[in-house]
Amino acid sequence: MAEPSLAVRRKSRPGSARKRSRAPVQPSAVCSPVARKRPSSGGEGPPAETPCSNDSEEDMFGDYDSFYGNDSLLAQIDDIEHKYLQDKNTDVKAAGEIILGNLQSGIHQKKQDNFSTSENMLVLKADKEDAFQMNENDPVDSNQEPTDSILDDLPSSQLLYFEKMNELSAGSRISPVSERRNKCVNSSSGKIRSPSSFCPYAEHGNRPTDFSSDSKCDLFKTESLKDHLKSAMTGNAKAQTLQVSKTKQLKEAVLSEEICVARKTIESSPVDIGPFYGLPSKVKDLFREFRGIETLYEWQHDCLMLESLQQRKNLIYSLPTSGGKTLVAEIIILQELLCRQKDVLMILPYVAIVQEKVRGLSSFGIELGFLVEEYTGSKGRFPPIKRRIKKSLYIATIEKGHTLVNSLIETERIDDLGLIVVDELHMLGEGSRGATLEITLAKVLYTSKNTQIIGMSATLNNVADLQKFLQAEYYTNNFRPVELKEYIKIRDTIYAVDSKTENGFTFSRRLNFKYSSNLEKADPDHIIALVTEVIPKYSCLIFCPTKRNCENVASMVCKYLKKEFRAHREKEKQDLIKNLKNIGNGSVCPVLEQTIPFGIAYHHSGLTNDERKSIEEAYSAGVLCLLACTATLAAGVNLPARRVILRAPYVANEFLKKNQYKQMIGRAGRAGIDSAGESILVVQEKDKHLVQDLINSPLENCYSNLLLELTKGMQSLLLSLVGLKIAVTHEEVDNFMCSTLLGVQQQLLSKEKSLSEIIKNGLENLIEKGLLKGRISEKDHNSKCTLTITLLGKATYKGSIDLAYCNLLYRELKKGLEGLILESNLHLLYLATPYDMTSNCSPDWMIYLRLFNQLSAAEQKVADIVGVPESFITKKASGQAIRKNVDSVVVNRLYLSFVLYTLLKETNIWSVSEKFNMSRGYVQNLLNSAASFASCVLHFCEELEEFWVYKALLTELTKQLTYCVKTELIPLMEVAGVLEARAKQLYNAGYKTLAHLANANPETLVKMIEHLSRRQAKQIVSSAKMLLSEKAEALQEEVEELLKAPTDIPGTY
Repeated sequence: MAEPSLAVRRKSRPGSARKRSRAPVQPSAVCSPVARKRPSSGGEGPPAETPCSNDSEEDMFGDYDSFYGNDSLLAQIDDIEHKYLQDKNTDVKAAGEIILGNLQSGIHQKKQDNFSTSENMLVLKADKEDAFQMNENDPVDSNQEPTDSILDDLPSSQLLYFEKMNELSAGSRISPVSERRNKCVNSSSGKIRSPSSFCPYAEHGNRPTDFSSDSKCDLFKTESLKDHLKSAMTGNAKAQTLQVSKTKQLKEAVLSEEICVARKTIESSPVDIGPFYGLPSKVKDLFREFRGIETLYEWQHDCLMLESLQQRKNLIYSLPTSGGKTLVAEIIILQELLCRQKDVLMILPYVAIVQEKVRGLSSFGIELGFLVEEYTGSKGRFPPIKRRIKKSLYIATIEKGHTLVNSLIETERIDDLGLIVVDELHMLGEGSRGATLEITLAKVLYTSKNTQIIGMSATLNNVADLQKFLQAEYYTNNFRPVELKEYIKIRDTIYAVDSKTENGFTFSRRLNFKYSSNLEKADPDHIIALVTEVIPKYSCLIFCPTKRNCENVASMVCKYLKKEFRAHREKEKQDLIKNLKNIGNGSVCPVLEQTIPFGIAYHHSGLTNDERKSIEEAYSAGVLCLLACTATLAAGVNLPARRVILRAPYVANEFLKKNQYKQMIGRAGRAGIDSAGESILVVQEKDKHLVQDLINSPLENCYSNLLLELTKGMQSLLLSLVGLKIAVTHEEVDNFMCSTLLGVQQQLLSKEKSLSEIIKNGLENLIEKGLLKGRISEKDHNSKCTLTITLLGKATYKGSIDLAYCNLLYRELKKGLEGLILESNLHLLYLATPYDMTSNCSPDWMIYLRLFNQLSAAEQKVADIVGVPESFITKKASGQAIRKNVDSVVVNRLYLSFVLYTLLKETNIWSVSEKFNMSRGYVQNLLNSAASFASCVLHFCEELEEFWVYKALLTELTKQLTYCVKTELIPLMEVAGVLEARAKQLYNAGYKTLAHLANANPETLVKMIEHLSRRQAKQIVSSAKMLLSEKAEALQEEVEELLKAPTDIPGTY
């Protein structure tokens, strides 16, 4: 088996593929840019550069071994030429080959295969070699190297001469050789669209070469081949050298050639995988530079070499957390983008992870020539821009990934998507988001036979169902880079988890920590004893059941720590507190202010985005050594620790699931830092038996949620199937549903209703709601009645509106047309406030009344229009009885719109959360949800002509909600990972536009911006470059589309 190393060697080729060598050049020799000395066959390095002096007409080639200095050779050419021109029935192609054969006998060279500087050269070489083989009537073996040709090493001017001959002679006729070449170039999954499609750095143009035309005889008559060769080589020698670094030219040539080789290899051979798993060796260097990855783990190598991957079959692979799953996915993604020249969609569960991945892969995109596009919240274009040259990597949340796939199916571009990668595949079984993920994958499987699906997870059990659903192969391994030791703690005793024993535990040790009576009362679970064994030298995570518990644990631990802990990296901790104060405009959480000097903080959804990012960066840098966090961190950004402590076997009030437990303990052990990782589950005596069951139980099965989440699941799927014309009859819908995870698991349905009956009821419900038109007959023979989607139905699925609210939204938008208040944006904000946030809202009536009274008369009219009279608010605030019922959803929604209205005016989450007595994390979540929902309402209105007036208004409002900052900061905040606090720092330092950031020097950024690491600076610059490149590409595509001549101009044929 091959060594599991990052640097996988390319297999040596047969003799005909080895490099050629020319006669050595004297040190004083003069050389042209093309006629450089090439390395000998034994050389592995780049070609040696020969010093060049000024060219002169008298001695252009000096002592260089060439055609020009070989008079006998040129005489031979003349003789052969005259001989073959006398015979008019002789095929010119054969003459050319014999001439070349004679030339070959006079010059001793070896083929230079690895440094082809353009796609034209590469394709032309293949044609001439094929032509020679065909002339000899030898069958072509795809596994055999082509015969050597002297034209391999001719300068470009000579090659252009032969092409010019072809253009003058061939007319509209193309030779079989050219046809073969064109077929070859266009054969990568049948969809290569441009000459540069597999060599990003190659020159454009792909002229057919034809040596078989009789009319070439005339060209030979008018001017001899000898004269042509002389003049062409003289012109080539005189050619001016571009003022470009030779090193850079060489690097680009190597990268271009390796991408070509990688693509050809992937298409033709599943065994020889080229320099780096079918990718340029530059990719290996980039992983080393950006990630510090020198070698691959053995399992990663084995997985990438799987026959199923070579054959482009779908694949599910499962390994423990921290096993290195993502690296395998990234290599497969790069193969798709660079070698197969297809777009890729990567689906990740959370916005923070999407943004982290966009930052991480933008650097690769800049270096390798592909685009990275973020699809989260209100970001992303639907459908995405169709790129002519560069390919795109779309990184999306589950919801945005679904909308993106819908738009590609609708525009008949789904086959442009070569690969979908799904991280955390087990989320198929988690609520409405699982239903959306299932719908997305089912549509891709049904509509595209060319799109490969790769799913990965650390916690999968019923893999057979998932394999059947995704029509996928399965790979699993128990590898972890760092050994994980699992323990549980009962009272002051630590037990090792051992599945071989009867009860699952074996005694390990007793805690050696002296507790005073006061400390025992404050810390009955011995958390302090457990954490002081590892901090501050090593890092530690404490998972707590609730947000409040996180803050309490952090406060309690620092209260009893010794003062020596404060001295550890004291200045950096003070800088962190200062940074948090800047984020809060002078305010900082009192708990964090108390705990950070000890290197401790909490981490949960109650923090703002800026606060959470600052704390994560400080923990990763080792400034913070202990985080008290909720379970969401386990599934979020990667923050590993030496020791993971589970404060209790509960998440909120629910007992821990095996999947959750595995994800939490998977954070223990940092590859390359720790020799082992430890997890300790704190257990009360009463929960001992439940924990034994938890330890010994298998992972939970993954079940379809299409039926459990009716309006976001089954009904949403049925509506979009008809809208996208994937299935428009009851029978077609039945066939589609059999290919879903629900269809695979339909034996689990209750016996009362079959899947077909559930589908029938769902379609009837959609017809009743006015979203579909048609008739579902009771009789089977009428099941082929065609269903069509209404305008409201189309707007609903294209806007990704929950079917539970689509009719209500339509009525409120319609009512708004009668009297939309535009004195301020309050009325628009009400329409953009998400419905699903209202159930968690409990208005403070005194605050409600005070804010209402502060509104202008026109703004107060908004409350009347939506149905919340002033009298109702007044009576609620004074505690009086309410006789007239008012819809609580409308009341709560208006209250939330007051929050958003205040937030857009003040642009400060801290002050708004204090004013409304809400947690700042809740206000942050409201803002993010409103931005996303405003984008959905905008797409909804775009499909309904009567709502044309909302389009411009909602476009601007969506932008305001997305960034919620002063206008001048918006360009900087468009860059992935740049939040408000960082944007302010950059703006104040003089980086005021996207172009400023894209052209910034990372080293200068580090010096000028406080609390910015070198790695973060590089990521910001790369992300800015990527965004600038993406915008420039979009404008270029628009320009080319505008200048493109229509194909249906009247009077043209």
